[in-house]
Amino acid sequence: MKNFARLFVCCIGWLSASPAADAPSLQGFSSDSATSERAWEAKFKAVPSADRLREYMQRLSARPHHVGSPYDKDNAEWILAKFKEWGLDAQIENFDVLFPTPRERAVEMIEPTRFVARLEEPPVAGDPTSNQKQEQLPTYNAYSVDGDVTAPLVYVNYGIPADYEKLDRLGISVKGAIVIARYGASWRGIKPKVAAEHGAVGCIIYSDPHEDGYFQGDVFPQGAWRPLYGAQRGSVMDMPLYPGDPLTPGVGATEGATRLAINEAKTITKIPVLPISYGDAQPLLAALRGVVAPGDWRGALPITYHTGPGPAKVHLKVASNWDTKRLYDVIARIPGKEESNLWIVRGNHHDAWVNGAEDPVSAAIAEMEEARGLAELVKQGWQPKRTIIYCVWDGEEEGLLGSTEWAEAHADELRQHAAVYINTDGNGRGFLQMSGSHSLEKFMNGLAKDIQDPEKDYPAWKRLRLERIANAPAEDRGKIRDRADLRLGALGSGSDYTVFLDHLGIASLDLGYGGEDGGGIYHSIYDDFYWYTHYADTDFRYGRALAQTVGLAVMRLADADLLPYDFADFTDTIQQYVDELEKLWKTKSDEIKESNREIEEGVYVATADPKKTMVPPKIEEVPPFLNFSPLRNALEKLQRSSEHYGKAVATLNLGQKPLDALNLKLAQAERGLTLPDGLPGRPWFRHQIYAPGMYTGYGVKTIPGVREAIEQKNWKQADEQIVRAGQVLEKEAAVIEEIAGEMER
Repeated sequence: MKNFARLFVCCIGWLSASPAADAPSLQGFSSDSATSERAWEAKFKAVPSADRLREYMQRLSARPHHVGSPYDKDNAEWILAKFKEWGLDAQIENFDVLFPTPRERAVEMIEPTRFVARLEEPPVAGDPTSNQKQEQLPTYNAYSVDGDVTAPLVYVNYGIPADYEKLDRLGISVKGAIVIARYGASWRGIKPKVAAEHGAVGCIIYSDPHEDGYFQGDVFPQGAWRPLYGAQRGSVMDMPLYPGDPLTPGVGATEGATRLAINEAKTITKIPVLPISYGDAQPLLAALRGVVAPGDWRGALPITYHTGPGPAKVHLKVASNWDTKRLYDVIARIPGKEESNLWIVRGNHHDAWVNGAEDPVSAAIAEMEEARGLAELVKQGWQPKRTIIYCVWDGEEEGLLGSTEWAEAHADELRQHAAVYINTDGNGRGFLQMSGSHSLEKFMNGLAKDIQDPEKDYPAWKRLRLERIANAPAEDRGKIRDRADLRLGALGSGSDYTVFLDHLGIASLDLGYGGEDGGGIYHSIYDDFYWYTHYADTDFRYGRALAQTVGLAVMRLADADLLPYDFADFTDTIQQYVDELEKLWKTKSDEIKESNREIEEGVYVATADPKKTMVPPKIEEVPPFLNFSPLRNALEKLQRSSEHYGKAVATLNLGQKPLDALNLKLAQAERGLTLPDGLPGRPWFRHQIYAPGMYTGYGVKTIPGVREAIEQKNWKQADEQIVRAGQVLEKEAAVIEEIAGEMER
């Protein structure tokens, strides 16, 4: 039976490949072009090698390679040499950026007992690179302001705005206190930001074993999870204002760039902050008294979680060397033939906090194998229609430094030429993860159907669909089954696509495999070759799959007769976002009305301390009516134009004549979703449909100007932003309509 099935599949495959048969269509390709494309793709897919991926990882992760380290430069030069060896036109571009490294760190409890945090990750026997102490950056948070403070300690759960609202209701203030927050629920940089806004003088962030340790599974080296004294390094730069070098916002950090003074940089924290392990956190948390923390605030440490304040009193000290360090971005080009003025840009970073096998080397090596595969095709006579640019960024970990500075330095060229940016930032074992601009949603669904999952007998698309159905709430499973395309996740920030999408308005994708290889070694000394080859993609089969997946995406975007944008799924997604905004406004209105009713009736959460008299919350203004008609009217125009576009594409004779002018307009379509003055309070973020949240950091806010105004109960701003977003969508509808009309002509 198996042999018959294989024979049947082979026959079908032969018929599909035969020019006489109806070749499986490829979005944006004529029949002849599709046949040629699939032949080249078959050759490309045979190139990526698991053995080479393993070899690359062992070399790149052999030593710590943070920004400014000797091995960071060495790795960049090695990657450059490989690109040149394969025949690619490649070079290194340098930028000079502010990068603080710790000089003094201290966390000690001085009351009611004395305890000094060790602030150090111990090496693990059998893990040969975990003992490279002289080259490892210590555990710290980059871009924390220097400070030396002593104050009572308060536990604030995840340290997000909702947690401070709960503290207010419990009658607990953090003013003048040092807060301790656990990692999770938001990006780490939000925690000191919100703490400072509430009057705290310092912030400690720890990894609770509930999210990041033994509660999840056995700890390293017996298992994949964070051990007792493992700690998470990371940047706390206020990236929702702007990423990149804090001293050169909006311009590349080149030799002659005008730089701010350090005390003028808005993205450096207002209070000192340090990360610690759960081994160091337990004595601090155990010494707290006061209110017993709410149930959903309790982690997995063997203590009763209290909020404080006190009696624990803590001394926190941070002092850094505020140096300028050089970045090494590796850039390689494959020139296009007919439409060389349009660029497909592909990127992944090479720097790491320590050895970085999982983050970022696991995906950087896939990018290298893609580049080698395409170079092999060039030697066999293939030349893409459009120019392909492969980028291996430096300085991503500290605040998207390398990608942001490069894109800001080349902003005018990129606005003119870039059609798509494709990003990866780490890879593991499991399901294909797809996020990006929704004009590329249909394209990615088609691509995912052509990639075989390396552990299953069916495509990566089908595996992801089954996983989504299995994990969706019962009421949503039918929607997934009935929809032709799987939804792309929306992009916020946290990786190198940020400058391309959010600042320059270049349609972007972020791809990777994962979901079945959980672990707790993120940004620690244990993220190394030993851990990865024992607990992640141990035989590099998913690394090979990632190289094939992204390589095919690059080839199709570079070779298609018509750039494979589609606006039906984009319009459907906008419809969903507008529905969510109206629902959010109604929910906020109902919550405020209910809260006001409870206050008037004296029914509100009282402090758990009977000796304390709580000041009741204030009556809030009932939200005014928000007129969503500008968004609804724009949505109608968008629906009409996307339908027109779909019909025009269906009747377009691809391959009959050059489509340079149409493709140039399609490449510019995403730019129409930006505004030059950006979002309220953060002009660097120009995209009006996608942006990281001001208080989520990485997490996306869709139609962010409207959504965040409603969340922050700024009703006047919400009204204004509805009009602005409506105008942007109307402008986009007009662009799509114009392109559809040109197709028909």
